[in-house]
Formats: sequence, structure tokens, C-alpha cells
Amino acid sequence: MKNFKKTISLILAVCMLASLAISASAANTVDTSGGTGTSSVTLSSTADGSIGGDPAATKMSVTVPTVLPIAVGTDGTVSTATDAKIVNNSFGAVKVNSVSIEAAQGWSLAAFGSKDTLAHEKVNSNKFGFQIALGDGEKKLTDNKNASKQTLLTDAIEGCFMSGVGDQAANSIGITYDAIVTPVSEAVTNTAIASVLFIIAWDVV
Repeated sequence: MKNFKKTISLILAVCMLASLAISASAANTVDTSGGTGTSSVTLSSTADGSIGGDPAATKMSVTVPTVLPIAVGTDGTVSTATDAKIVNNSFGAVKVNSVSIEAAQGWSLAAFGSKDTLAHEKVNSNKFGFQIALGDGEKKLTDNKNASKQTLLTDAIEGCFMSGVGDQAANSIGITYDAIVTPVSEAVTNTAIASVLFIIAWDVV
């Protein structure tokens, strides 16, 4: 009885392995001259790219800057980083689906424009206007409608699309940004006044 159970277990194990394997050994028989044989091409997406591997979709891997630094001079002149970019390290094409900004640490959003538009504001008002553009896309600006959080981009537009990592010429987009800031009575260093949220999605058909 014990040997019988071992035999059954072995047979079941072999059957299970056979069901997991994908074989090209099954064949159609062509038995006449000019006859045809048809082969179906099947696709499986797997974690390691092997036949019979664990099912998995294409992995997304996109890097976004952790910081968008702003420096404001004693005369209100603002400088920003010139090398900020988003890079697609995925095999598939992606897009920036939306962009929003939220003020932080007691700062408030204001309408972006000339720095002179903030000249009437009191020192330490902690207000700033923000402008951003992705790739060669349209510039998006903050306004004075909501001081805490604003959506700058609601849908992907020109400049928001990146090809897969195999296309080094188009798998990244630059981030161009600018700001205006109210005066401060004391020096500040690396103070996080806002966070910019980029929503990344596959560029699907």
C-alpha cells in the first residue's frame, strides 16, 4: 500500500510538471504534397522572460527628481536647477499623466508672474508663485485661486511622453521651472516650501 501511494504521488508530480511546461513537440502532420501545416504563435509574459516562468507584466521603472531647488537673491532674483529631468528606465513607453503642487511649512501658493507682482506683499508673507514645463511642452503656472494645492497639468500633453529605455534619444524629458518668492527677514537654507507630484502612467494604445 505504501509503495502504491509513492507511485501515485510520483505520477501526479510528473503530470504537474508536464502541465507547467510549454512544449513545441506537438506537431501537425502533412501527408500530401502541397499540404499545409499551421503553427500557432503564443505569447506569455513572465518575470524572468523564460518559457514557463512566473506570469508578470512589464516592470515600470521611472526616476523623478527628489528635489527641485530654488535660490532667491537679496534683490528677489530667482535661480533654479538646469539639469532636472525625468528618466524612463522601463522597457515600455510612459507618460506624465498629471502634475500638481502643494505648499508646505507655512508657505502659500500665489500667481506666477513678474517678481514685481509680489512687491506689495509684506516681508515674511511666505508666498511664492511657480511655473513648470516638461520637455518642449507648454508652461504651466500657479494662480491665486488656491493657496494650498493646485493641479498644473490634468492630462498628458506634448513634452510629457517618453519612449522605452532602448531609445536613449527619447526616454527622458527635461523639467524647466521658475518661481517668484516674497522677501524673508532671515536667511533660509533648504527649506521645503512645497512638493510637486508627478503621476506617471504607461503610454498605452
